[in-house]
Amino acid sequence: MLSIPRHAEVTLPDFCNLGVTLRVLLLSNALLAFFALAKSRPLDVDALTLNFLGAAAFVEPVLIASLALLCPLRGPLRRAGYQSGVLCIVALELMLTAGFRMLIGGRGASFDWPLAMHDWIVAVICTMLILYYFNLRQRAFSPALSEARLQALQARIRPHFLFNSLTAVLSLIRTEPRRAETALEDLADLFRVLLRERRNLVPLAEEVDLCRRYLAIETLRLGDRLNVEWQVDDAAANAAMPPLILQPLVENAVHHGIEPSALPGTVRIAINRRGKQLEIVIVNPRVDGNTRPVGYDGVERVGNHMAVENVRERLALNFDVEARLETSAELGQYRVRIVVPHRPATGAAG
Repeated sequence: MLSIPRHAEVTLPDFCNLGVTLRVLLLSNALLAFFALAKSRPLDVDALTLNFLGAAAFVEPVLIASLALLCPLRGPLRRAGYQSGVLCIVALELMLTAGFRMLIGGRGASFDWPLAMHDWIVAVICTMLILYYFNLRQRAFSPALSEARLQALQARIRPHFLFNSLTAVLSLIRTEPRRAETALEDLADLFRVLLRERRNLVPLAEEVDLCRRYLAIETLRLGDRLNVEWQVDDAAANAAMPPLILQPLVENAVHHGIEPSALPGTVRIAINRRGKQLEIVIVNPRVDGNTRPVGYDGVERVGNHMAVENVRERLALNFDVEARLETSAELGQYRVRIVVPHRPATGAAG
């Protein structure tokens, strides 16, 4: 018997996500083929085909109706909690199954209770198996992501960064005490966020503010060598993003594109909403003549590769196949591009 997990971090899948929809369709049809095979004689392809098509004629409309209803209901279902959400989904499937059976039976036909019970048993088994698959998938991702996140956190809080930042602040205490105080506040806020355990999605504006504080500290340390150009679309400010997505990428841009060079360089950060998608582009200079992006492929800078992979995995966990992270090196520049679906943070559930 399938048990409903009580782990606090397990949530229902996002039924509006393209990857979730495709997996539900594939799993449902795989289960349909299994039931058709169980009802057919061995090696009887004609009977297997007829059984599959006959069952599909009933199951597919119910499946499509389920996905159409579960997408707008994903918010209330997640807020209800995992157990209550599972029970609500099972109840919805039972109602849709019975409703469609009555619809194809005609107005004058009496309700066939034995057939309805058969439909309900199959619907409950399929629903629980599919939800259990998503539960296992989420649990399988979690340990790797937690370990990668911890490693990335340790890499981000580098001793030399803390040492250099404090040294820069000390040099300003006597000459510019107000600026030194602001820098210490930014440093405290930065480390407070980095050490915070948060798994829920946050507004993109919070990530942008964190990056601005980080870059203010690095500007204090690097001076005129670091130039930053921001292009932020106001329509993207409330987009839902996993925490600590931008900061490690911006840090990589400074660490690999500005710090090794004695010449001034510019980090460009562009954030735009394009219809139902959110696009984030981070560009920084190349400082060598290699044809491969230093740090982004894990060859020259292992720590950078780890941070990018951490970001890629967390984007995949939250947005599935609808998220993309691309890196490239062209015209003396490194370029990181993130594309995710645009969803308001107020409606995002962790």
